[in-house]
Amino acid sequence: MDDSSKSMLGRRSFIKSLGLGTAALTTGTLAPFATSCSGDGGKEKEAAPVEEPPVLQIGDDIAVASTAYGRVKGYIMNGVYTFMGIPYGADTSGKNRFMPPVKPQPWDGILPTVFLPNSAPQNMPYPREPNSYAAFVDHWNYDLFSEDCLRLNVWTNGLADGKKRPVIVWFHGGGYSNGNLMEQDGYHGENLAKQGDIVFCSVNHRLNAFGFSDLSVVGGEKYKLSGNVGALDMVAALEWIHENIANFGGDPENVTIIGQSGGGAKVCVLASMPQAKGLVHKAVALSGTAINGTNKKLSGMLGEYILKEAGLKKGEVDKLQELPWKDYLDIANRALSKMRQENADAAVGFSPVGDGICLPEGTFFSEPLPDAPDIPILFCTTFHEQSISRTDAALERMTKDEAVGFLQKRYGDQAKNIVDSYAMNFPDAKPVELVDLILSNRSRVVAAAEAKKHQTSPVYVAWFGWCPPLFDGRMRAFHCLDICFWFLNTDRMVTHTGGGERPRKLSKMMSEALLQFARTGDPNGGSLPKWDEFTVEKGETMILNDTCEMALDPDRQARHALPQA
Repeated sequence: MDDSSKSMLGRRSFIKSLGLGTAALTTGTLAPFATSCSGDGGKEKEAAPVEEPPVLQIGDDIAVASTAYGRVKGYIMNGVYTFMGIPYGADTSGKNRFMPPVKPQPWDGILPTVFLPNSAPQNMPYPREPNSYAAFVDHWNYDLFSEDCLRLNVWTNGLADGKKRPVIVWFHGGGYSNGNLMEQDGYHGENLAKQGDIVFCSVNHRLNAFGFSDLSVVGGEKYKLSGNVGALDMVAALEWIHENIANFGGDPENVTIIGQSGGGAKVCVLASMPQAKGLVHKAVALSGTAINGTNKKLSGMLGEYILKEAGLKKGEVDKLQELPWKDYLDIANRALSKMRQENADAAVGFSPVGDGICLPEGTFFSEPLPDAPDIPILFCTTFHEQSISRTDAALERMTKDEAVGFLQKRYGDQAKNIVDSYAMNFPDAKPVELVDLILSNRSRVVAAAEAKKHQTSPVYVAWFGWCPPLFDGRMRAFHCLDICFWFLNTDRMVTHTGGGERPRKLSKMMSEALLQFARTGDPNGGSLPKWDEFTVEKGETMILNDTCEMALDPDRQARHALPQA
């Protein structure tokens, strides 16, 4: 055997002594051996190799945290402690249905919290077929549905280490009817927690007829809060965070809530609830707002329709608690449909009720209220919440006259003036883009921002216009797209962004602003241009795109052509 062979055998023996196979010599998975000069004749001495930790770590004593109800065990992924499905409330079935949330029962031992929790009861809202473009683009994450759904996820860089990290709490979209805390990969909290050194939480809560059936008229005192138990679930999650988040390295006195679409409306609801005061300190509403609750007279009428549809009389409301959840959901949805058919002017659905107890009966934010939160809020919408040509390339060839015709069903004789106004405000937009802008108008978010100015805390407004290269550019700045930018997930959600450097650059700037806002209530301090507070007079708006810039109410001329609500 020659000297080189002996040398190779010696090196293999050395690596085996470390518990590594000889394959590691060629795979490149180990850090290179470092060399150093010793004092012994200048001979080179091999340093011990440095091995990267596993991407995933899980075991008996790994990622174990304490809560007020018992210990939980998650895992470490990419250096981030991850907990999925921690109970913050008890099962909401049976006698707990339609009732305010109850705290979870304490448990013995260590509860595994390693997989997505049950989604709240709902009808499957999204296509799952393998030939569906929508399934490809969004690939929604749904598994089990159950009334045992009051669970939350936590991502953090440390456990009980006293660092008091800012806490960001995510409330999902889907209106008040559908959705879950991880329905899209863009909702994932790992990257933002790791890069921003914050604690990221996401929440499931009761939806639709389980969260917002107002049975107070037919059920009396026992059911007086039934129209808002879904909102009270969200408060219960915030109470759990206040009580337990220090064990996960977070600061209970610095909590920012954020939601998109229906989640944005939930954020506005929480920012108006007396029960949330002291539990939430900043808020971010993306592509969804709310400035009032459901009229309690109409919500009470819907409760009467539900009882009638179930074939029950007053005094028999408790029997609704005994039904299988699918049966009750079917009954409630039929009742809602009949009420809408028989009361054409009744704007009603399953949503939070302005009952004067949980929510104001009038307009949210209309005045500083000593018993409700008065917190900084950041609002954002996208340019093209609706992109009508995404799956119909022929619409790209739409003429201006065809755009007017397309909009006449909604706007009647006003359609031409509206299209002309938007064309004047956005002279470079194609007719199909004008339709997208009109259908996606910012009227509601501007109304919410203006209402919030009646309070004392600052308001910031953004408008997201970045368009992905997918589907020949027809996706545009669509509803939901900006979520993965705020959360540093543009490479995780490649079916929304295409991935790569271009979206990653904007995501870095947007996430910096979000993290600054979570820390201080002011989005400034990162790499975006100076972000001015919103005022009613000027409508200051940050444009988020490949080039970011401040603008003064950039669609005011066009927006004022729309019918006033």
